[in-house]
Amino acid sequence: MTTMQSIFTIMVVVLGTLLTRFIPFIIFPEGKTPPPYITYLGTVLPYAVIGLLVVFCLKDAVFTSFHGFPEMIAIFFIAILHKWKKNTLLSIGGGTALYMFLVQTYFL
Repeated sequence: MTTMQSIFTIMVVVLGTLLTRFIPFIIFPEGKTPPPYITYLGTVLPYAVIGLLVVFCLKDAVFTSFHGFPEMIAIFFIAILHKWKKNTLLSIGGGTALYMFLVQTYFL
């Protein structure tokens, strides 16, 4: 990739990022009530995205023999941690750390 192609690529990515960040504020300015379906999507989509991520992460997991144990242990740990602390970032980070620890030490 040439220097000009790299600069153009970076500019397009920056423009796309800026547009996706600013367009909602332009369409729905402060003081203007968003339509009900937008409010509905704001309440439903976070849970849908988490569900999609769980399905995506487990799509290639093999639950025969000992191959599915790290995934199941990590999921159980995430559920317990989230029920206890009610902190999504802590739950995801702790579950990821536990899964990586299990895969790299016990389930080689």
